[in-house]
Amino acid sequence: MGNFNPWTGLVQAWGMPFRAPASGVLGPRPPFPAQQAMMAHHQPSPAPGPSSSSGASAWDTSALYAALNNAGVATQPPSSADWYLDTGASSHMSSASGITSSPRPLPFPSFVTVGNGARLPVTHTADATIPTSSSSLHLHNVLVTPSLIKNLISVKQLTRDNNVSIEFDPVGFSVKDLATQTVMLRCENSGDLYPLRLPQHQALTASSSPTVELWHNRLGHPGSRALHQILQSFDFQCNKSAAHSCHHCQLGKHVRLPFASSDTPIYFPFQLVHSDVWTSPVYSNSGYKYYVVLIDAYTHYIWIFPIRNKSDVQDVIRTFFSYVHTQFQLPILALQTDNGREFDTHALRNFLAAQGTCFRLSCPYTSQQNGKAERILRTINDCV
Repeated sequence: MGNFNPWTGLVQAWGMPFRAPASGVLGPRPPFPAQQAMMAHHQPSPAPGPSSSSGASAWDTSALYAALNNAGVATQPPSSADWYLDTGASSHMSSASGITSSPRPLPFPSFVTVGNGARLPVTHTADATIPTSSSSLHLHNVLVTPSLIKNLISVKQLTRDNNVSIEFDPVGFSVKDLATQTVMLRCENSGDLYPLRLPQHQALTASSSPTVELWHNRLGHPGSRALHQILQSFDFQCNKSAAHSCHHCQLGKHVRLPFASSDTPIYFPFQLVHSDVWTSPVYSNSGYKYYVVLIDAYTHYIWIFPIRNKSDVQDVIRTFFSYVHTQFQLPILALQTDNGREFDTHALRNFLAAQGTCFRLSCPYTSQQNGKAERILRTINDCV
């Protein structure tokens, strides 16, 4: 058990042999001097009370705090060319002169004040350039301070000098042009900071064992026969693979977007009735070639009326209205059909208007809007 007195900066522990930080469990002694920025540091003071009976020397509190401050950090130091975005920095700062250009001396001594109050001398100022996909980002008046640990980019100065905006998210940040909102640079990192690291440009290499699916995508999604003829002219063989189904090819052959399912609520019988006419390829024994189907949207009950001509549809609708009124004492609020001319007639429109029934027609060549009647026709024909 040990305790720490924050007022004296002294770590007290039970007597035990002292082990140097270079070989302890906290890792090697950090190579940075004690005046580094963002490092907690307490001045050691004489320990009160009797000394340890084991004769162990006093703790080196500076090394201990430095080791604790760097615990869990990757053993490989970051590159000196990496920049880190800092919303609290008033100017760009760098410790490496090799990543800047156009050095200029300062007319008077200048310092950078860090978080612990220490003042780091500035040797000179310079400029830097960061390439992006569209245009370069310019870092003006970078303060070169060799004592800095990381190169810092002032977010305020970067956005003001380059007319850009920066959006931060949990996995990285994006630099966007302020006028067009075009992404100029995207950086991602899983660490606790936001480093600005340019993506590595890697050459494209051909796989030693490409698949048929891979070459199908590379060659612009040709058909299976054309793809087979092309692959036969190559000097290599593709891996065997099962017959693939390209999702992009399927979407490319679609002539329209899929229709969403209807979410119209139905609360009682005959609130909505669907109707359609089916044409038989042969005449029946009674001489009928068509039949009219009417479906109640609430109960899904079906009525089927065979007819000899499509012009008889109006008489069937009139008879069905009388049947519903007599047997169920209910009105039909809405009738939905396709855009067939057997339904869309002046006589039927006048009749429905007199009954107070809403007449709903689907759009031309859009049978999906009358899908309930279409599916019922298919179900009936399959049963027959």
